[in-house]
This record gives sequence, structure tokens and C-alpha cells, in this order.
Amino acid sequence: MRDNPTAVITRPYWLEEPAAPLRAGVRIGSPDVIVVGGGVTGCACALALADAGLKVRLHEARELAGGASGRNAGFALRGGAMSYVDAREAIGAERARLLWQVSERALVRIARLAGDAFRRTGSLRVAADEAEGTALARELEALREDGFDAALLERLPSPLERRFGPALLHPTDGTLQPARWVRGLAARAAAAGAELLEGSRVAIDVLDAAHVVVAADGLTDTVLPELAGIVRPVRGQMLATAPLRERRFERPHYARHGFDYWVQEAETGRLLVGGKRDASLATESSSAEETTPLVQTLLDAFAAELAGERVTVTHRWAGIWGETPDRLPLAGPVPGRDGVWVAGGYSGHGNVLGFACGELVARAILDEPAPELVLFDPARVSGLAGPEGARPRLS
Repeated sequence: MRDNPTAVITRPYWLEEPAAPLRAGVRIGSPDVIVVGGGVTGCACALALADAGLKVRLHEARELAGGASGRNAGFALRGGAMSYVDAREAIGAERARLLWQVSERALVRIARLAGDAFRRTGSLRVAADEAEGTALARELEALREDGFDAALLERLPSPLERRFGPALLHPTDGTLQPARWVRGLAARAAAAGAELLEGSRVAIDVLDAAHVVVAADGLTDTVLPELAGIVRPVRGQMLATAPLRERRFERPHYARHGFDYWVQEAETGRLLVGGKRDASLATESSSAEETTPLVQTLLDAFAAELAGERVTVTHRWAGIWGETPDRLPLAGPVPGRDGVWVAGGYSGHGNVLGFACGELVARAILDEPAPELVLFDPARVSGLAGPEGARPRLS
């Protein structure tokens, strides 16, 4: 048994699945587009561009899916970091509806491309108290008002019924083996002619291509220093247990506004549990991929409570995501840098939005910009706006 709650860098459970060798021998010469980052966004972007006939080179500093894309809980959720009610209040009903539609279309594409790395199970947002239960009822009403499928489950099965109230079912959602999913995208991109370089750390100022796409999410500021403080690194910690005797949590579950989340892996029955970063928000605003005794001890207790039995922890790890001030991604051209694009800042919802934004940026590079890209325009952020400083309008 591996069970060490001290602060060490650990290898995520997902990444222990053996990776198939990348297609060998792809050398493209001078690229049309360089992509920095081999997670879901970078691989989705590279695939779309290579499929369109462009010469694409992707640089990944470590291994494909080695960052946030292989270190998350494997949730494939529609929407974004805000609830639908909060999104309507923050960005307006029209933009909120468009955001949810973008994510639902991305889920359809993921289901088509991911093979056995994706399972459509639905997800449950669970009420931890009366206030959250009231919020779920409001969200259900808003979703149905705008034509989105959802349902309220008044009573949860044991052992959840003892601690939690009702839950909101999002039937379009599902689970991913995220490393397998990203590696599959990478294999498709390589087959389409993209050159993929692992262990290749680069500096943006020396890259020579008509277009450079920075797809580094929580580490965006290490490539684009002007985005420090705009895409802020946030650490999420997780653990995985040995397989449980019972299968109770086939759907992604999340409670306390996302500070607790858990699911059982379909293939083995392992329980994967994450969150608890609100125990120390200051220390979890970090780019260090390290677990901490405080958070891991809380996750231990929560895992045992969910399982209803003593559990054996086999894996502990941390991942870094990027969070923006308005909790919406940045995806589009970087003001002040000709030919440079950014896609990141998914605020913990990169599995679906990261895939969507990678494809959206690729379409824009191909002179096929989608109207929904305006949702994520980097120029909306104070300090990054172009000469006019105007907030983009939805067209």
C-alpha cells in the first residue's frame, strides 16, 4: 500500500496507464503553427489544424497529459465554473445560454472521439446544506426555462442521505479517463501529420511560426508573463483508494459549490476523491504540484465516510488549474503579441471547455471564427485590452 500524506510530488493514478508509442518519424520542417502545451487544449487544437492541412508542431515540457489534463477527477461537465444562475447574473442570459450550448456541443464531440475513455453517466451537484438546496432548485428552474435538460433528485441513496440533501442531475455529463482521452487526441493529431515533441520546454520569444498557441492553463504565466495575476494558478488535491466492495458513485458528484467532489472509476471500482482546498485557500493558490498533510488528512476522512468502511489509499496527487477573475476561460489572440494566441484559465472545468477552446482557436486561425469565441476574448480583461479597450460584443 502506498499511503504517504506528506508533501511530496506524486504520480496521478490516471497517468499510470501505459501510453501507446507516438507515431514515429513525423518531421514537418518549418511549421505554420506552434502549439505550447500537450494537454487537452493543445492536442485538440493541433488535431483540428493538422486535419485542415496545416503544418503543426506541438511542444510539451513533460509528457502528454502530464499537467492538469492528467491530474483531475475525470469529470466531463457541461457549463463552467459558475452555476447557470450565477452565469446568467454575471454575463447575461444570452451569453450564459451560449456558454452552456458550447459545452454541450463539446460533450457530443468528446463522446464521438474518446471511445472507451468516456462514459455518459450524468453528474450530480449535491446540496450540502439548506442554502445549497435552495440554489439547486433555482438552477433547475433556470435551466429548464432555457431549454436545458435537468432533474432534481429529492433523496439520495445511503450513505449520502445522512449527510446531503437533494441533488441536481445533469444528464448530458459523464466521466473520462483523462490521460487516455488526451493521449488519444494526440495520436489522432500525429496521424494527421502534427509533430509532437515531449520533454520539450520552449520560450515563446524564440518560436518561429505565423501562429503560436499557448495552451498551458494554470502555468500560462510561465509562458506569457503579462498574464500573471489574470490566469492564476490554483492547486487541486486528490486521492484514489483500492477498489471498493460496492459500486455506489458511477456518476461524478460534487458538493459545497465544488469544494468536495468524488466518483468511482468504472473499470476498477476505485473511489477517487478531491477537494477540501477551502481548508487553506491561501496555500492552495499555488503552482506547486505537491500534496499537503492538511488537505490529504481531510480527504482521507471524507473517503472513509463516503465508502462507509475503512479504505486503503493507493494514490495521492495534486494538479494545477488556471483561474481567471471572472471564472471564464481566455481563448483568442493575445493583445500586443502579433500571431500569439492563448487558451486557458478554465477555473477547474478544463476537460470540456479546454477541448472546446482548443478547437475554437484552431477555427479562428483557419479564418473560420465561431461567434461563441467572443465569450472568451482575452481583450475583455482589464490590462489586456487592445488600443480601443472595448469589451467585445456578442454577434
